[in-house]
Amino acid sequence: MSTSLLYHAWRLRGYRYQRTEFNGGGIDFVIEQNPDTLCCSHCGGSRVIRQGQTTRRFKTLPIGSKPVTIVLPIQRLWCADCGKTRQVNIQFADERRSYTRAFERYALELSGHMTIQAVAQHLGVSWDVIKEIQKRHLSRRFKRIKLKHLKRIAIDEISIGKGHRYLTVVLDLDSGAVVFIGQGKDADALLPFWKKLCCSGAKIKAVASDMSPAYILAVHDHLPKVAHVFDRFHVVKLYNDKLSDLRRQIQHSAATIEHKKVLKGTRWLLLKNPENLDEQRNERQRLDDALRLNQPLACAYYMKEDLRRFWKQPDKRSARHFLNDWIARARVSGVRMLQKFAQTLQLHRRGLLAWYDHPISTGPLEGTNNKIKTMQRQAYGYRDKEFFKLKIYAIHTATYALVG
Repeated sequence: MSTSLLYHAWRLRGYRYQRTEFNGGGIDFVIEQNPDTLCCSHCGGSRVIRQGQTTRRFKTLPIGSKPVTIVLPIQRLWCADCGKTRQVNIQFADERRSYTRAFERYALELSGHMTIQAVAQHLGVSWDVIKEIQKRHLSRRFKRIKLKHLKRIAIDEISIGKGHRYLTVVLDLDSGAVVFIGQGKDADALLPFWKKLCCSGAKIKAVASDMSPAYILAVHDHLPKVAHVFDRFHVVKLYNDKLSDLRRQIQHSAATIEHKKVLKGTRWLLLKNPENLDEQRNERQRLDDALRLNQPLACAYYMKEDLRRFWKQPDKRSARHFLNDWIARARVSGVRMLQKFAQTLQLHRRGLLAWYDHPISTGPLEGTNNKIKTMQRQAYGYRDKEFFKLKIYAIHTATYALVG
């Protein structure tokens, strides 16, 4: 075998081919370092004396389905220039690794289309080897995430397990990449992000989040001049939760059993958009019967449908008038749930109206959170928290139909 084949096939330069051995269905290529390239690994001097050697085996790119191993006797040298005794540097593999850099690149390419277990079985190595290759690659890639380019961000938390375990995730709405992951879901989880953001010199224009007091306070303290947009989905979800509670209270306090039967099972009918009601299942008629029985429930339902129009106004001025009118009607409705929700909207009106200056939401982040849950489910959980966070940072570039 020529030295050119060693180089073009496995990127081995400065080594000479000795022989080929066939062991247990695999192929071993025994090579040796060219004596002319021997030098001190400490100072680079060429005045060296050999002082023994040790043989090491390195996994490299397979040939078809045959695993290939590079067998190399590594020289131990004494240097006359620096007086130190060191092993020579291995040019094709990193320190303390049992595989070549070409093998590592090949494993990473396969990891983009296969699970860790599948890659390990294909290459004939353990699961931990492929996981360590991925972790080292992701650590180098996301060692320092640049925040200078950030303009619009979204903040939200995600539950990662039982026992109220949460992560706070910050997403770049322009690129779709996760730029920060904090432990927990309170304001303290974002403190490292604010420090990095301050040092980066980024010019944030808008932040999207839910109406969590912790996020409101954090954004106000660290980005006081930035528009804070409250997400439409979370506002509607909060109203739907209040509407569900109202329906439950009315059902429990219904005067007759007949009224209770009519109200029972109408929760999802109340939460559905009118255009999505199934006529074949008689959902429209069932909803009308439930609303006809109770004036407060009907008022809360129609106010819910009216609230959806807030995000369909032609401009900010029209939206402000609409919001003022909705709050006024809710306050005089006589329904306690509506009055309390009107107070909530009044306290957060600035963030609601900010949507007309910056029409952003946490929708992309909700999609990313779903990807994170899918990745976690496919992997049956992650014991290595650092590796889990690194996988989240790379989630916007992965193929999650297959990769776990």
